[in-house]
Amino acid sequence: MEKRMLGKTGRNVSIVGLGTWQLGADWGNVDPAQAQAVLAASVEAGVTFFDTADVYGDGRSEQAIGAFLADNTGLDLTVATKMGRRMEQRPENYSLTNFREWTDRSRRNLGVEQLDLVQLHCPPTAVYSNAEVYDALDTLVAEGAIRNYGVSVERTEEALEAIRHAGTATVQIILNAFRLKPLDEVLPAAEAAGVGIIARVPLASGLLSGKYTAETSFAVDDHRNYNRTGSAFDVGETFSGVDFGQGLNAVAEFEELVPDGVSTAQAAIAWIASQDGVSTVIPGARNVEQARSNAAAGFSGIDATFDVGVREIYDRYFRESIHPRW
Repeated sequence: MEKRMLGKTGRNVSIVGLGTWQLGADWGNVDPAQAQAVLAASVEAGVTFFDTADVYGDGRSEQAIGAFLADNTGLDLTVATKMGRRMEQRPENYSLTNFREWTDRSRRNLGVEQLDLVQLHCPPTAVYSNAEVYDALDTLVAEGAIRNYGVSVERTEEALEAIRHAGTATVQIILNAFRLKPLDEVLPAAEAAGVGIIARVPLASGLLSGKYTAETSFAVDDHRNYNRTGSAFDVGETFSGVDFGQGLNAVAEFEELVPDGVSTAQAAIAWIASQDGVSTVIPGARNVEQARSNAAAGFSGIDATFDVGVREIYDRYFRESIHPRW
């Protein structure tokens, strides 16, 4: 597995990491033993970066990773968590007092003295330009509670604002074959500033797995069912904000680009990893097989013809409706 520098953290991480939203049971129930098996399979396949958040299962995802770390001491792993979504989303709640409380809880959940990387979890837009917020984060670094901090964003403008602040080590943003806007400005700006890019929702919530059809249904407690219109949280987190039916049509064309011996999901992940400025891609995995298959994308090359094809599909299906919004 290739490794790359994760922005200003000074840490090299695998180009394919593991997103662990699903281990908190927000995508349906997850057995604790299965969660441990997914983490173990990922590491065995070369993954050295886990991404979680304090609200994933109200801490269950962090706790699952904490249990894994306790049982596997000595591994060279980097764990990123996120904070800020456990309170009403008002800019004034992003304060040093709350940051201390939130990071202390995450440290307990993960069983660590110091958090590798803490990301503001898609806060109100005004937070990204508030100098006091960055001062508070710098204080946490100085106090030793966290090593580094970054942001997770919904919009490119938020990413660009965060990149302007010297302490920002990483930016996490939705980037996949159906969501290309970050390529225009965010990735070049981040690369110039030495800020790492963590690409989330790489499979467009499973659309780019190639396994869905018009008849596919999702559980009542799965966000791909209840959040299709963005009624629960930002619509971009579900299928990257694209219409499900239109997405299926685009997937059919995407699959025609996929080389022999590579799955649709692997090609989608490998394409993101091939983009200049991307530090790591964080697909989720519900089972051991998915974890191993996703990690294998770290060894799959993508050529220029594939890249051109991806951009042509985006232009035909999504640019007009998606590009201006995010």
